[in-house]
Amino acid sequence: MKYILIVLIAAWICAGCSSDSKPEGLVSEEKMVEILIDIHLTEGFVQALPIPYDSSKKLYPILEQQIFEKHDVPDSVYIKSLQYHLKDAKFMERIYERAIDSLSLMEKRADL
Repeated sequence: MKYILIVLIAAWICAGCSSDSKPEGLVSEEKMVEILIDIHLTEGFVQALPIPYDSSKKLYPILEQQIFEKHDVPDSVYIKSLQYHLKDAKFMERIYERAIDSLSLMEKRADL
């Protein structure tokens, strides 16, 4: 979780320094939502493991890389897309709303 927050803050800072032109090859909104869902599920999984913090710090990047491979998106492209979209608060709100809705639905289904 701390890793994602650091990445988001760094991306936000970098986004403020970049130009306003839309770069080519950004991840689509749908793919961003899917990746965010998997990232949050993976964070929860790693935090729930009964392992020391240093072990979870080593495990998470491996699992995160598997997420990017699953979605066929290089991590550099995801970070570039995130950096660009962090400038658009409405876009970020929309994709996080969609991710939260999907995670809530998964949680309800698991409770049944």
